Amino acid sequence: MTVTKLVVLKFGKGSFETGFPVTLQIGEENSRPESEVIGELPPERELPLNFNCWQGIYRNLDFAARPKGLPKQKLLISNDRECLEVAQQLRDRFNYWLQSESFRPIREKWLEKLQTSDIIRVILQTQDYQLQKLPWHLWELIERYPNAEIAFSAAIYEKVNFSPISTANVKILALLGDSSGVDIATDRLLLEQLPNTEIHFLVEPSCEDLTDNLWQQNWDILFFAGHSSSQSTGETGQIYINQTESLTISQLKYALKQAVERGLRLAIFNSCDGLGLAREFASLQIPQLIVMREPVPDRVAQTFLKHFLQAYAGGKSLYLAVREARERLQGLDGQFPCASWLPVIYQNLAEIPPSWQELIGIRALGIGHEALVSPTKIQNSKNVGKHSKLRFFWLGCASLVISSLVVGVRYLGMLQGWELQAFDQLQRLRPDEQPDSRLLVVTITEEDVQSQSQEKPQGSLSDESLLKLLQQLEIYQPQAIGLDIYRDRPAKAELPELAKHLHNSKHLSAVCRVSDRQSEHPGIKSPPEIPLERLGFSDLVIDPDNIVRRHLLALTPPPSSPCKAQYAFSVQVALRYLAAHNISLKFSSDGAWKLGKITFQPLTAHTSGYQSIDASGHQILLNYRKERSLQKFVPQVTLTEVLAGKINPSTVKNKIILIGTTAESFQDYSSTPYITNEGAIEKIPGVILQAQMISQLLSAALDGRSLLWAWSIWQEIIWIWGWSITGSLLAWYVRPLFYLGIATSIAIASLYGVCFVILIQCSAWIPLVPSAIALISSIILIAYWIRDFSHSA
Repeated sequence: MTVTKLVVLKFGKGSFETGFPVTLQIGEENSRPESEVIGELPPERELPLNFNCWQGIYRNLDFAARPKGLPKQKLLISNDRECLEVAQQLRDRFNYWLQSESFRPIREKWLEKLQTSDIIRVILQTQDYQLQKLPWHLWELIERYPNAEIAFSAAIYEKVNFSPISTANVKILALLGDSSGVDIATDRLLLEQLPNTEIHFLVEPSCEDLTDNLWQQNWDILFFAGHSSSQSTGETGQIYINQTESLTISQLKYALKQAVERGLRLAIFNSCDGLGLAREFASLQIPQLIVMREPVPDRVAQTFLKHFLQAYAGGKSLYLAVREARERLQGLDGQFPCASWLPVIYQNLAEIPPSWQELIGIRALGIGHEALVSPTKIQNSKNVGKHSKLRFFWLGCASLVISSLVVGVRYLGMLQGWELQAFDQLQRLRPDEQPDSRLLVVTITEEDVQSQSQEKPQGSLSDESLLKLLQQLEIYQPQAIGLDIYRDRPAKAELPELAKHLHNSKHLSAVCRVSDRQSEHPGIKSPPEIPLERLGFSDLVIDPDNIVRRHLLALTPPPSSPCKAQYAFSVQVALRYLAAHNISLKFSSDGAWKLGKITFQPLTAHTSGYQSIDASGHQILLNYRKERSLQKFVPQVTLTEVLAGKINPSTVKNKIILIGTTAESFQDYSSTPYITNEGAIEKIPGVILQAQMISQLLSAALDGRSLLWAWSIWQEIIWIWGWSITGSLLAWYVRPLFYLGIATSIAIASLYGVCFVILIQCSAWIPLVPSAIALISSIILIAYWIRDFSHSA
């Protein structure tokens, strides 16, 4: 009998900024590990960026896929060759990372204990979502061992106790969910061809039907085909069981726990973006799951299912069946690049995957493997003496400890509120700028709403007024028109000219709103007459203090969202204007946007004062343009003035025209980092905020106006440490408290001035609050130590 080797790679707490401690355990299946060794993967900040670049290109390939709500934009051009090239770059960088010197003990122990002919289950145990997203099957050690396959496991697991029932058939609950745009008939046919099976199909069931079936019967395999998606954080996912209902795993928690206790051994989600499903499913201790890590085309999903079922039912182990089916997907790379990257196993480490024969009941199910992990910790301690010869070494160490504590507290987000307030204060001190004459805002005031001819206009702008306004503006030949007013209804039947104008106008862009799961906002539909390529979402990224400091450029709408726009309204309008200047949207190798000579680097979860934010989509800092006030930076006319012809045609020709309401009754106002003359937070209408965002894009691409940016985390750490050292030196050399207080005030003023000058001259947001805390803390600590040392002497 061939013995299966079990290899567990356990990742400790870490990050790509700091590195990961790794423990390797090697042993035989269902026995204690025979070998254990510790290694470390060094910091590698670029690898997640490489992955995000590949993922962004892959998700914009032009193929018919199972994802729901991932429309392709004509402005975003990706091709198969580009995807494969970036995939190769990711593969090379990934393997180069795994060849690091600090990881060599892991590699050497692997090569020492494992033969290429061994059957190996490799389990990567980590809770880090970014680690799990990486293509571990491309590790050259995995590829060197033809009978090895890798799976993921949660950090916490336990064995499931149940009494298996010997049966003559494998019992499968096949859930065929929302089939809109999906060919799941082939999935059903493949399942029906399996030998020794008893299959119960649930076709677009209700939630009640699904839970009843999970509660009332014993199932060996749960199969799902249809639409699914995962949150950007990877903590949860959802499946779309019919055209109106979607469920998260937590909503099926009790039914699924019952199914696991009754003997559910395997779940297969032949659907898109399932890693979040697997991570949430793991808490229910299901033995094995197979999911697709990214959006999957129908052809790829069906091909994988076909080869996996043939291999598994034909006698191969679950892991080797997955590997064979995964590798056979490589034949589709010509049509569907990186198809073989998609399937992945998620494993309960306490369980052993059953064979097909074991599921049938030919022999008793084996007991689960219990991984006995003995965590090893390496601690280095340094005892620093007070001898005078070591004073500078002691000062450096003390400063390092203080700055490390400050950085740690900052990393947890405890200083974010203060840092944002300090950043706001610096921005308010910036000099005024010239108005942006490339834009004109047509405002709909309270008087405009009341003066419209309809008895009760729908919203702020009636169909009749909109038609007159568009016809009047078109006479003046604008370059682009942006309608910043929600229209989730068709034009009136008695106004066919309006519907025709909305559909045919190449200058016009409109807004819709994407569903927000966190706030449970259902979203707002797009105008039915306007094509998708002329739609942009109006969603904003609002900080916890309700202030808009970030500019959301793009996102992936949830499958259930009525708004399918991937690009922001500001982006759509700006790109139409820039097209006349021969500037189009391009992408750098790391996935950043490029407009002309300007690169738009996206925000990450830890960018300057922002710590642990949701940086999903493509976000940048919003660099407001101020001229006396934020609202006065752009020329404005009212709806009544335009309809009466009281505007100069030169203010419209070749300009961007934005249409939106400023009427306070519609409550479309957003808070900004600036304050009014009365000292209150300055709020601006939504259409003015959109104008600010459009102006930022135009000014960067055409005028070279700098975007706001931040240092890397290591530059910020060195900067904070430098101010901590400065405080230590001040306290050491300036002993009298009076003069130390003066020196401290001068140092803080200097820090403030440097941060302000760098913001003005370089548009860089550098740490102010944590540097000040490190400076003052070092001064207090060293001054107290000197005082205590003097008294004791």
